[in-house]
Amino acid sequence: MIKLFDNGAYLLHGTELVEDNAEAGAVLASKLGSAPSKEEASKNTLAYGILAKHNTSDNMENLKIKFDKMTSHDITFVGIIQTARASGLKEFPIPYVLTNCHNSLCAVGGTINEDDHMFGLSCAKKYGGVYVPPHQAVIHQFAREMLAECGAMILGSDSHTRYGALGTMAIGEGGGELAKQLLCKTYDVAKPGVIAIYLDGEVQKGVGPQDVALAIIGATFGCGYVKNKVMEFVGPGVDKLSADFRIGIDVMTTETTCLSSIWKTDDKIKDWYDIHGRSEAYKEMNPGDVAYYDGVVYVDLSTVKPMIAMPFHPSNTYTIDELNANLMDILDDVEKRALVSLDGKVDFTLKDKVRDGKLYVEQGIIAGCAGGGYENICDAADILRGKSIGADEFTLSVYPASTPIYMQLAKNGVLADLIETGSIVKTAFCGPCFGAGDTPANNAFSIRHSTRNFPNREGSKIQNGQISSVALMDARSIAATAANKGYLTSATDLADIEYTHPKYFFDKAIYGRRVYNGVGKADPSVEIKFGPNIKDWPEMVPLTDNLLLKVASVIHDPVTTTDELIPSGETSSYRSNPLGLAEFTLSRKDPEYVGRAKAIQAVEKVREAGECMGKAFPEVKEVMHAIKEKFEDVCGSNTGVGSTIYAVKPGDGSAREQAASCQKVLGGWANIAKEYATKRYRSNLINWGMLPFVIDKDFDFDNDDYVFIPGIKDAVKNKTEVIKAYVVNKDFAEIELRLGELTDDERQIITDGCLINYYKYN
Repeated sequence: MIKLFDNGAYLLHGTELVEDNAEAGAVLASKLGSAPSKEEASKNTLAYGILAKHNTSDNMENLKIKFDKMTSHDITFVGIIQTARASGLKEFPIPYVLTNCHNSLCAVGGTINEDDHMFGLSCAKKYGGVYVPPHQAVIHQFAREMLAECGAMILGSDSHTRYGALGTMAIGEGGGELAKQLLCKTYDVAKPGVIAIYLDGEVQKGVGPQDVALAIIGATFGCGYVKNKVMEFVGPGVDKLSADFRIGIDVMTTETTCLSSIWKTDDKIKDWYDIHGRSEAYKEMNPGDVAYYDGVVYVDLSTVKPMIAMPFHPSNTYTIDELNANLMDILDDVEKRALVSLDGKVDFTLKDKVRDGKLYVEQGIIAGCAGGGYENICDAADILRGKSIGADEFTLSVYPASTPIYMQLAKNGVLADLIETGSIVKTAFCGPCFGAGDTPANNAFSIRHSTRNFPNREGSKIQNGQISSVALMDARSIAATAANKGYLTSATDLADIEYTHPKYFFDKAIYGRRVYNGVGKADPSVEIKFGPNIKDWPEMVPLTDNLLLKVASVIHDPVTTTDELIPSGETSSYRSNPLGLAEFTLSRKDPEYVGRAKAIQAVEKVREAGECMGKAFPEVKEVMHAIKEKFEDVCGSNTGVGSTIYAVKPGDGSAREQAASCQKVLGGWANIAKEYATKRYRSNLINWGMLPFVIDKDFDFDNDDYVFIPGIKDAVKNKTEVIKAYVVNKDFAEIELRLGELTDDERQIITDGCLINYYKYN
């Protein structure tokens, strides 16, 4: 059972909840002798204490955070360092770890990916960072093993930067926010709400962390219960979970759209740090005797059953039993969702996977920061030991999350047990999570213990008429399915399995031999190694007095993911090349977008050159003439021209800043949305000088509409709440746009044109 409280609640002594309702005062008085105020009790959450410790402002309502450490992988660190270099970077002011777990395969693009790695190594030497070579560890497992510490804060450029189970508050953001930290600036955010995730009871045998995570995601994502808030895990159920189990739940909190997460700590976490040779990083952490939370997600762990998240979102959840009992009805619902997610561009069905009333899958994957943990793999091996995955279409691949885990699996025989079944065990690599490895066959169905199952995220290309799809499951039920030779099976159906739970021994010697640690040893004389695909950011102009925006894409989907804004997988080799990557913008959702954006960007380039736009572009001449009839001071020198997209709720998913920067380098100047799915996507827009407009009333935008916004620069500077704009080609229909809360620095970044300009000009 999962219950969302309608109100906030007090947590007494870490165990008892008192909901904040009309009777709360009397209940608290009877139990405590007095009723503490919400304001004081809210300071007793773990989240408040950590945020207060890292806040550099004197105002806890508007935080200015400085992080202890940072981490990035090889499809983000090049752009981040390039941004910081352009803004005056001299050396890394805090430990900054550069992992290489995304662009690890170098076959695509020749040496392009390895060039990024050499860029990273040379920057670690020059600026004093840590460089983790390919196949050593996925970004988040290395951070858990070597960076996390109780009470610390870590900023990462990957959305699944979550180390709360280890007592570390971690946040995944776009590259601009990391560049700010490299330049000794702050992460500015309004004080987030804190939601208690109250765990009670004990999980059943065969239930794994992904099952608990998917149950929570299914209950909270759609209603936005924890959106942009901190999830704080408390309650007696926490004590019943191993460290690895907690980590497996924690990493998936990103899919709820929360800001971050934190857990109370205990002897199991102490043991985890002891095993990893970092005992000094542990301290016991508990909320105060009376802590107030802005909401509560009550989870009875004993009622959680093996789960499956069907295509195309981690929140599309069912119990496996429910799916098997209502197979055709649920598959029919998936088809309806596919019509929205895939825009009807390809025929999609999973009904052809039903054989003799059972659902057959072609692929299983246990991988990455969510699935590649030691306990997940050992439990999967216990289920599969002595069995065969069969000689039909079904395949199973296992990716341990780090070389130390891989080494221990080899030493204790688990590796051999898995290989004997026909499973393939590979090195630490994030590819299956974002479409750069193990792409299923056309029309194939994959079950994965990984983080996301967005459309085409597994690597198929809808633009080529290809489609495969992913459901998320726990490693245990994936192993049960493998033992059943590809027929979907819940791990709890296998009552005779004995889980051996072999002890873990961490040997960091492999890191000592291969990982470059230059913290505190910056060497300015080192020359950075640039490959031909590593390009500087193009010049970007400041915001003009007025704006003329041409709508280049209209997206009516309820939610638009960052994967749809800039695809993952095949684009990875171009992440260090802003203009090359931009060619893929919206390629799966709206293949005509790039052409439309470039067409209006050509007008802006003529304007910037001081030439007459109207001579080269008659259509724009007519539009500008119509505008001048109503706004006589408007001219080419004070009116920028660019593109915008309209989307209902853009930005769910990855932290990748390229979802915004690609629009920017193609001449994008704004997004118009009903709301933004995540803070991090909105922040990415701002850091690239793009206006994050929100429109309250529905307006029927069409591609190629012209939206004129007079006085936009003054509106940004003067904090104008409602900004009037006009759809020129629709009889100057008036619309009202809002920018929402912006810090003074964010307003300056937008007016300067981007974060790089902000540091250049100020």
